[in-house]
Amino acid sequence: MTDVNQQTAYDNNNIFAKMLDGDIPYYKVYEDDKTLAFMDIMPQAEGHVLVIPKQKAVDLTDLEPEYAAAVLMTSKKVMQAQRQVFEREGVIQMQLNGSQAGQTVFHYHVHLIPSSIHELGRHAVTQADNNDLADIAQKLAAVIDA
Repeated sequence: MTDVNQQTAYDNNNIFAKMLDGDIPYYKVYEDDKTLAFMDIMPQAEGHVLVIPKQKAVDLTDLEPEYAAAVLMTSKKVMQAQRQVFEREGVIQMQLNGSQAGQTVFHYHVHLIPSSIHELGRHAVTQADNNDLADIAQKLAAVIDA
């Protein structure tokens, strides 16, 4: 039986840590001193963005309050941009804590998906076209910077 009080330790080699270190390329939507928002390369719908803190945190229980607030503010900016770019009101905001909940990258992150829960594709199944991701990232970033 799994110990429910045992939490996954932060892995400095996880893909998001490598992105923050500049070791792995990504399609940036927005960045500030505490957060980074980028396109999910395995999107569940067109325009799927991930927002991460620049703090080493596996899940919500590890996150310092100032980073939690920063993630929410960045998420708000990205959602407003998604609504404008995709001309839709509905954006799924999803955050998974622990492998039993479906978390696959153990660095805290929020999924922002301009879609309906009833139309949502499966997670981490199909990789998006890099040109499409770059185009969408540029459109979203332009709205945020406007």
